[in-house]
Amino acid sequence: MSAPAAGEKMESHSQMVERLRAAFRSGVTVPEEFRRTQLTSLMSLIKDNEDQISKVLHQDLAKPKFEAILSEIEIVLNELHYAISNLARWMQPEYVSKSLATKLDDCFIRREPLGVVLIIGPWNYPLQLLILPLVSAIAAGNCVVIKPSEVSSATESLVAELIPKYLSQDCYTVARGGAEETKALLENRFDHIFYTGSQAVARSIVQAASIHLTPVTLELGGKCPCLIYGKINIAAAARRLVWAKYFNVGQSCVAPDYVLCTKAARDALVPALREVLEEFYGKEPKESPDLSRIVSDRHWTRLMELLKKTSGKVVVGGEADQEDKYIAPTVVVDLQGDDALMAHEIFGPILPILTVESLEEGIDFINGKEKPLALYVFSDESSVVKTVMENTSSGGFCSNDAIIHMTLPGLPFGGVGMSGWGSYHGRWGFEEFSHRRGCMLRGWALERLNGLRYPPYSSEKLKWLRWTTSPHSCSLM
Repeated sequence: MSAPAAGEKMESHSQMVERLRAAFRSGVTVPEEFRRTQLTSLMSLIKDNEDQISKVLHQDLAKPKFEAILSEIEIVLNELHYAISNLARWMQPEYVSKSLATKLDDCFIRREPLGVVLIIGPWNYPLQLLILPLVSAIAAGNCVVIKPSEVSSATESLVAELIPKYLSQDCYTVARGGAEETKALLENRFDHIFYTGSQAVARSIVQAASIHLTPVTLELGGKCPCLIYGKINIAAAARRLVWAKYFNVGQSCVAPDYVLCTKAARDALVPALREVLEEFYGKEPKESPDLSRIVSDRHWTRLMELLKKTSGKVVVGGEADQEDKYIAPTVVVDLQGDDALMAHEIFGPILPILTVESLEEGIDFINGKEKPLALYVFSDESSVVKTVMENTSSGGFCSNDAIIHMTLPGLPFGGVGMSGWGSYHGRWGFEEFSHRRGCMLRGWALERLNGLRYPPYSSEKLKWLRWTTSPHSCSLM
């Protein structure tokens, strides 16, 4: 929870949730004007504090200002613009088709807010992945408990400071703390929980939510493959692959986790990767101002253990400095599918390249693993792209690039299977935080027609009733 003012008693989690629930029950969050005002205030929060946001992101992750603005600020502003522009349309009732028996009724779907929701953010994009679901929750008319990651402590502190300055304190609040505080927070009943993070923590979130039968959105990750096959512009492929993989030094849930390609493609790709890495980050990547750092000593140690255990050969990079939490952009070849680097999501600047003999073998390899959050295919051949898209399953799909698909508010962003439940961004986030209430408004007309359903029953009544309730009955009149 946010720190109390001097002399003010610390609010308990249950008190905090009940305070927000009282605000929600008052109906204050329901009107379009309130939602629009809060979204506009959230936009002011981002715009007014751009320099501060960039500063804390650099403190937490050594994130270059360019990457901070692109991935943490601009993407949020775009989402806010999109939500504000479309809010009125999203809130309109959706009318549905009717039968003869319901011809005079108003039949529609009404989107209603869920109530008090909890958003738990991750450390890798500590602003973007906290605020984007917040935009959706506000647009849908909910009250929100916002839980930033304690690992990105500078960003956590800034969020806790700014949210109460810009948003309604009756409806939105920040809860702070680590694993124990989050565990205690989850003992409270929420109307929805939105979690972004690891699969291991997701299991505990789901278990806690099950006590209250609370629905959960999980934005997880997994090993996102990049399949390179057929004719290809190898220079362009290397540039796009390097940018996507080493953006935020690989600490992205949608970063390409590994590459699958033929031996010939690998032999052409490796020198191209080496050349692009030098172009992007110089001969000494450690000195580059454009390369982030690993978030903590624990994560640095985990990644270095993977490099020690791999049976593969490091052909690019491999240098590291624990004090600086630095690991050079690294490429590993000559490894098998059961290698240590292939067991779990890498989440760091290490790119394994595995070889396959055919497109079918590559597809089989991908399908032999859990469904990823994103799947990438690089090929000049549309038939290759289509074949991969139609014979695999993943949260998102992108050809000849990576990460970019998640920046478009019109596309749903979310996983499938082990990579997540549910989706958000744009209209999809509004739907995720809304209850779709089926409504039928009836009068007293056509009571004679309604008599067909009343006892005493007869075969004649049943025949006519089946016809009047048929979806084709109106079109036949």
